[in-house]
Amino acid sequence: MIAILKYNAGNTKSVQNAIQRLGYECIVTDDTAQLQAADKVIFPGVGEAGSAMEYLKAKGLDVVIKNVKQPVLGICLGLQLMCTASEEGATEGLGIFDVLVKKFPPRGIVPHMGWNNFNTINSPLFKGISIEDNIYFVHSYYAELCNDTIAQCDYLLPFSAALQKDNFYAVQFHTEKSGAVGEQILKNFLAL
Repeated sequence: MIAILKYNAGNTKSVQNAIQRLGYECIVTDDTAQLQAADKVIFPGVGEAGSAMEYLKAKGLDVVIKNVKQPVLGICLGLQLMCTASEEGATEGLGIFDVLVKKFPPRGIVPHMGWNNFNTINSPLFKGISIEDNIYFVHSYYAELCNDTIAQCDYLLPFSAALQKDNFYAVQFHTEKSGAVGEQILKNFLAL
């Protein structure tokens, strides 16, 4: 069973639909026991960092997420909340990835919204994916490059398009809105 973390994120239903299209059963839950028993956990996210972290802490999900042993995939805000801290609302993150999330500089159009391709990719998560492939982004904040960066993109500056550490994977782009490329990345994650 695939568990999609429920915490009032805006893209939960579209992630659920994408997983079901791939033929997997999934549940949307904030139940600790269901999250711990799931084969995989997906941590989606469209929203604001501060209020999202408040919800996670109020439900004890901040502790649960950090301690699960099965593969976890953070998407967009999910990635950002898995980092040390975010400039959005001066929010303390889960600290899974030792990297800061910063606001894009005001020297271009923010948010970064639309299609972009990779500069580099390096992970089984990207099996069958090329750096020329396009993925869909909508974000005003980005994770800096760090030791856990497994994919890099450029928008105003280089940033982490994906991170990985142990059983934790995270992507800044929206797999569920990235067509066949996003579907392949989800398949790769679900096959881990």
